[in-house]
Amino acid sequence: MSTATQTAATQSVIIGTAGHIDHGKSALVEALTGTHPDRLEEEKRRGITIDLGFAFLEENDVRFGFVDVPGHERFVSNMLAGAAGIDVLLLVIAADESIKPQTREHFDICRLLGVKRGVVALTKSDLVDSDTLELVRLEAEEFLRGSFLENAPLVPVSAKTRAGLDHLKEALRDAAASLGARDSSQHFRLPIDRAFAMKGFGSVVTGTLISGSVGPSDEVELFPGGERLRVRGVQSGGKAMERATPGQRTAVNLAGIEHIALKRGMVLATPGKFRSTRRIDARLELLASARKMKQGTRVHFHAGTAQTIAEVFFHGQKELLPGGTAFANLKLQDELLVLPGDRFIVRQFSPVVTIGGGAVLDPRARRPMLRDTGRAAYLETLERGNREEILAALTERAILGLGFEEIVARTAWMDREIREAARKLSDASRVRSVSTEPLLLVSEKAFAEVRRRILEKVEKFQKENPLLPGMLREDLRASLGKRVRAETFRAALEDLAGQKKLDAPGELVKKAGSEITLQPEEAKAKDQIEAAFAAAGLEVPAVKEVLAKLAIESKRAERLLQILLREKHLVRVSPQLIFHRQALAQLKERLAGYKKSQGDRISVPTFKELTGITRKYAIPLLEYLDRERVTRRAGDERVIL
Repeated sequence: MSTATQTAATQSVIIGTAGHIDHGKSALVEALTGTHPDRLEEEKRRGITIDLGFAFLEENDVRFGFVDVPGHERFVSNMLAGAAGIDVLLLVIAADESIKPQTREHFDICRLLGVKRGVVALTKSDLVDSDTLELVRLEAEEFLRGSFLENAPLVPVSAKTRAGLDHLKEALRDAAASLGARDSSQHFRLPIDRAFAMKGFGSVVTGTLISGSVGPSDEVELFPGGERLRVRGVQSGGKAMERATPGQRTAVNLAGIEHIALKRGMVLATPGKFRSTRRIDARLELLASARKMKQGTRVHFHAGTAQTIAEVFFHGQKELLPGGTAFANLKLQDELLVLPGDRFIVRQFSPVVTIGGGAVLDPRARRPMLRDTGRAAYLETLERGNREEILAALTERAILGLGFEEIVARTAWMDREIREAARKLSDASRVRSVSTEPLLLVSEKAFAEVRRRILEKVEKFQKENPLLPGMLREDLRASLGKRVRAETFRAALEDLAGQKKLDAPGELVKKAGSEITLQPEEAKAKDQIEAAFAAAGLEVPAVKEVLAKLAIESKRAERLLQILLREKHLVRVSPQLIFHRQALAQLKERLAGYKKSQGDRISVPTFKELTGITRKYAIPLLEYLDRERVTRRAGDERVIL
């Protein structure tokens, strides 16, 4: 790789050649650029393009990158790899043969891939007379009528005599001028069409940079495997670049990987943003020349430079007729990285011919389900909606809420675009941001349902447990099930508290303003429980004995005991022993007096003698005092703190 460095040209445009075998595509590219695109010995020996060829031309601050693709039907899969990223189609029709089968197939492929601009070159014009040339022109105009090339220039040229080349260059410049400016601020993505080792540099991959930018020292992620790699250098057209930008043929020198681990169909991308997939939802178009497609049909699937096998399932219909379109779910045999808007081609499983194509709508689609009746409307929004409508649709279908990372993976939007759309939807009360860092969105409908369920469960709990001050926060969250995330629960609880519908002090949640109201017999029983423990001093009775003497049933008696414990009138020292707080306060005072008169150390026998209690009570009480930092154990004694 060259060490000279240049910055990006004013405009970078990818010109893709297409046409039938031996119609002069490679010779035309060589005549335009001075570089013959055939790079394989077999290609040069046989005189046909087998794999992709590349050449470059700079004219009037426009840097044209030519991708010369194979015309032979056996190498159409290679042609598809080269068609990814084409800005302008250079459709080649030989004047001595006119339109042929691969002319039609290549043209269909470019149309299905969404190419919008092009120029038609009538090559080998030196081999025919003017009448034949005019007839071929008329046939080409008829063939292109109603397509994106209907009004495209038709330029007779000869690579041999160089006639018409200046006119062709002018037509290509005009087509380039009509292209909009590319945004290099988007996430970086480079589908790989070649991988090789270069002496002194190591692993190198090439491709058409379709979004974002890349430069030396950048970290990139390799899909579908997910390996993180470092960029050692970047070139375009044989010259080193500070940063390569969208629309450029780009070579990337990678550190940390052997070239044999790299292959066509892989993608380099901004790290940590995307996820590969094996199932997509898409708009699928079937060519009029194809046979009707039935549910579950297997096809060859081509997207970017990648190819795999896919099974096709339609939403809302059982088959697709020739010339028709439908929403389809495609199950891929291999993991690929595709994003919304990416175009793809499908070819018949056998015999292998191009039968259709389309655009990805949801790159992380679910398996089709009969009960998913809203899928078509959802896909319609993804296809035609603006950013806010798309984000709202994604959020409404996200049962657990839609996180920032998932939004990026499904849309490829930038941070600012996501947050701006979320803000507008929040202002319009369509989604709720239950967390800002990281961003987590929930539809207002789902959020309202969570609030309703929280209120319902708290009301039910307090109705069934009138003697309890409220429901434990964690018990409430668990009762909502796994489909309510902690962030959504917390935001809904805060919202209800802000509306004065609930109180959520500490770990308890209760209806706002609700208080425990005791029946007369309950109030009397509560006083009896407290009095029993207060009268016992440090030799407390068993809890069961106290509760058994009450005139109310055991369940209510247990709840009254819990109230006294929460109010801290009673203190549980051990699972079996409960003491009145006054008795414990007096014990602490007695120890303080002992420390003043006898010193700060006390043994278990001395403690028993001081308090007049047996070991049954002494040991649990000393352990309680240790926990309360009134005493500290030191061997067989306690130090009074």
